[in-house]
Amino acid sequence: METKETTTESAQNVIITPELLREHWQGHRRLTRRTIEAFPDEHFYIFSIGGMRPFANLVMEIMALSGPGIQGVVYGDWTFPKYPLGFDTPVPATKTEILAVWDLITSEIDRLWPEIPASRFQETELGYGMYEGTIQYLLFYMIDNEIHHRGQGYVYLRSLGIEPPAFWDRN
Repeated sequence: METKETTTESAQNVIITPELLREHWQGHRRLTRRTIEAFPDEHFYIFSIGGMRPFANLVMEIMALSGPGIQGVVYGDWTFPKYPLGFDTPVPATKTEILAVWDLITSEIDRLWPEIPASRFQETELGYGMYEGTIQYLLFYMIDNEIHHRGQGYVYLRSLGIEPPAFWDRN
């Protein structure tokens, strides 16, 4: 007979599987990629409202978290010596170049994800040298950060008279 504690622990372990979490993240990445594509080239690097950074800079922040972040999640190395994209990486000159880096990071997430043991998601680390939390918390931080900046991109697109991609369509 299961106790309440055992049942609770079992439920916590099956709320979302690692594979569902990866797919959830990749769904957001697909939507953000479509948002980048929808942004007019002539405004991508310069358009700003209310002192917010241009969308290209916001996208760079997303990539600077997710690219090195997946390496931190998998290997526990948050110093990023092996990854070319870090917080000080200059913004690529074209949207096409940014999308190429975006796609590289997307494929790295898919390639490295199977290496994460299930127990790793509950381990606590100091991500990026500043955010202490479990690996799942750090992954949620990366996803939440992306959603936040994509929302800023939506505001920019709407102010430019462009309908952004449907926020619910992550296919």
